[in-house]
Amino acid sequence: MGDEKRVPRHRKHKVTHLCCAPVVFNILLEGKHNQQSLLSHPVEVLTGGAAPPAALLEKIEKLGFHVTHAYGLTEATGPALVCEWQRKWNVLPAHEQSKLKARQGISVLSLAEIDVKDLGTMASVPRDGKSVGEIVLRGSSVMKGYFKDEEATRKAFKNGWFLTGDVGVIHTDGYFEIKDRSKDVIISGGENIRSVEVEAVLYRHPDVLEAAVVAMPHPFFIETPCAFITARSKYVNKNEETKKERGMIEFCRKSLPHFMAPKKVVFLQELPKTATGKIQKFGLRALTKTYNPPRSSSTPQIKSIHQQTTARCSYVPNDHQHLKLEQVHAMPRL
Repeated sequence: MGDEKRVPRHRKHKVTHLCCAPVVFNILLEGKHNQQSLLSHPVEVLTGGAAPPAALLEKIEKLGFHVTHAYGLTEATGPALVCEWQRKWNVLPAHEQSKLKARQGISVLSLAEIDVKDLGTMASVPRDGKSVGEIVLRGSSVMKGYFKDEEATRKAFKNGWFLTGDVGVIHTDGYFEIKDRSKDVIISGGENIRSVEVEAVLYRHPDVLEAAVVAMPHPFFIETPCAFITARSKYVNKNEETKKERGMIEFCRKSLPHFMAPKKVVFLQELPKTATGKIQKFGLRALTKTYNPPRSSSTPQIKSIHQQTTARCSYVPNDHQHLKLEQVHAMPRL
């Protein structure tokens, strides 16, 4: 449906409830009728399928949409977590409210248990909002296994817990927050970089419509972050695009440690997505293999640094077990 019809129809029929992936928020925000789309009545929105950036939640709620964020999997019979809103949060500034709403939340009633564990020891991580592990589930709403696939079922469970593949934390108030998919964690010079955190910063840039951050191969650091962006403005020549790329990297460096900032930014007209609106990061990872990694002034020193010091990752997801744990220390890049 074209932009000229989308918003008027939802106003005409007085839509009260909407269930959608976060990508739909961008469609509404970028529609031709954006300025006229302030709602005369609240619309309740249930969103999930991908972690919505806090900046995007803040923008869509300004139009009159009231968002509830939920998290779930087919293997858990749908929703497993919901970000239950607390009345005391109503007095907080809008940007603080959006950060809280971006969390995945607390367990739904149909789920027996949910936790964040270190898969090496199966010990629960501290509830401090910083200690990272894998989100695990168990209960009668969790599947018994994959149909006629014993190997996949065996890999999906450990000690009676279903392994979601999502890396996250538990905050002091008991609310869960996903930091990344285990396969999307970037291990750069012995440091874990969670792509969701870098994407959250990029979404605060006024020219960013969509963003995805993936690992790009690097000869010394093993992996470095590469950002793919759909921008609101269009760049007519390579020089203008290069200048904008540098600006994006500097923007990230103001809010992130330098080793977490993207080393390369690629502008695409549209990011590849599934039918349900999820960004297909595997395709983007394949693209990074065609790029030459940027070389910094410190590159010639790296080999000698590698001989003097190494670093070990505090948490290495299953999908990265094949990578060497002894890698170049990240401090020289700060």
